Amino acid sequence: MRALRHLFAPSARWRFPPASLRRIAEAIAAGEAHHAGQLRFAVESRLGWRDLLAGRDARQAARAAFAQLGVWDTAGNNGVLLYLLLADHRIEIVADRGYARRIGDERWQAVCDGIQRALAAGEAEAAVLGGIAALNEIMAQAFPRSGAGAGNELADAPVLL
Repeated sequence: MRALRHLFAPSARWRFPPASLRRIAEAIAAGEAHHAGQLRFAVESRLGWRDLLAGRDARQAARAAFAQLGVWDTAGNNGVLLYLLLADHRIEIVADRGYARRIGDERWQAVCDGIQRALAAGEAEAAVLGGIAALNEIMAQAFPRSGAGAGNELADAPVLL
């Protein structure tokens, strides 16, 4: 059954057309103006057959994307990846080690749950924008902006994997 979901998964471009991607990038940039963290959003339509046969799940795919996109490579260890795997209807948040003692798993899970509810209502862009707003709030608490020294280390543009 999972293989069929991946075979017939909708295109990320269909769910997130260019105008949506632009608004998501703007929301990331606006949020990062209020904290020193670095936020990325990545969406993947489906996993490849090799990954499916190996039993790779959304969490593993999110961790791979976290590494591939260099979210781990920030000066303050304050990168966060919001990852969406369309075929499995899964949302994952991978946070760099700087958040480990500051933010509990239940806070990240609450964001995922909110996104999931909005996605179930058919509002992909609104779901992601709501998740980004919630993440920016959490990130501002953990890594408040302190002067002009905090720069934009990672691109704000969403990534379609």
